Amino acid sequence: MAEEAEEEDVIPILRVTDAARAVAWYGRLGFVKRWSHRFEPGLPAFLEIARGRIRLFLSEHEGDARPDTLVYLWVRDVEAIAAEFGVQTHAAPWAVEIELHDPDGNRLRIGTPAG
Repeated sequence: MAEEAEEEDVIPILRVTDAARAVAWYGRLGFVKRWSHRFEPGLPAFLEIARGRIRLFLSEHEGDARPDTLVYLWVRDVEAIAAEFGVQTHAAPWAVEIELHDPDGNRLRIGTPAG
């Protein structure tokens, strides 16, 4: 039996058309770029952004993902993010939430657990 990885994780891939624009937008959510890759200058970018332990891959490659993807993010303080983006929170039985759309149409539902 093969050894199991010490840590397992899932990292959603979101399709973006302009990696630099996406990094700037996600920076408003507290994400920072960790690394990026292009096979050659001028070819599509693939990169990782992170906010603490939350990681996302952003890809300019057309086949990696499609716009309108929905990702749910648990955060400690959704109110601060709502203020940054000028949106109102709403209460659900499981969390206080907002929903944002990035510049490429990906949807982010962001919540702070209730209670």
